[in-house]
Amino acid sequence: MTDPVARAAALLKEHRESIDRLDAILVYTLGERFKHTQAVGRLKAEHDLPPSDPTREAHQIARLEDLAKQADLDPEFAKAFLNFIIQEVIHHHEKHQS
Repeated sequence: MTDPVARAAALLKEHRESIDRLDAILVYTLGERFKHTQAVGRLKAEHDLPPSDPTREAHQIARLEDLAKQADLDPEFAKAFLNFIIQEVIHHHEKHQS
């Protein structure tokens, strides 16, 4: 039988490797998302559209809360995370309009 401490260390290593892979996926996914939002910001600036769209933002927050529930993720965390991203996107859009 395997030593319990060694087994725990092996499991910990596996979990950490999975976390590291998921962190990389998150970073690359956010990078891709921001490429699209920057393109949206340029389009909005070219056509004198406002940098924020409260109706879409509310829809996206509700959508993400539903997805979070399905993924067994705290919906309040998901909402806070998306609000953070939305504020960053609006900030980028405002820079395009300057």
